[in-house]
Amino acid sequence: MVLSTTVSQRKHIKRKAPRGFLKRVFKRQKPHLRLETSGDLLMHLNCLLFVHRLAEESRTNACENKCGIIKKEHVLAAAKVILKKSRGLLCAR
Repeated sequence: MVLSTTVSQRKHIKRKAPRGFLKRVFKRQKPHLRLETSGDLLMHLNCLLFVHRLAEESRTNACENKCGIIKKEHVLAAAKVILKKSRGLLCAR
């Protein structure tokens, strides 16, 4: 009986946002800001949503170019589109 040489590497996914880290980063970057108690969680959620949109748009760009691998160019093009869309939302308010 031969044992498999590959080992499955299951990583433990944290279920909670790193609140202490987020608060520390906000305080360093913008010490004059006063955040609400759940403000750091909203910022974390915003980052996660941005990364999710970036991944979807990058995958779409890769599929349009008939490429099986998402390359740097696909991510940069997707970031440009997503940032342009979000800028439009902010200006519309």
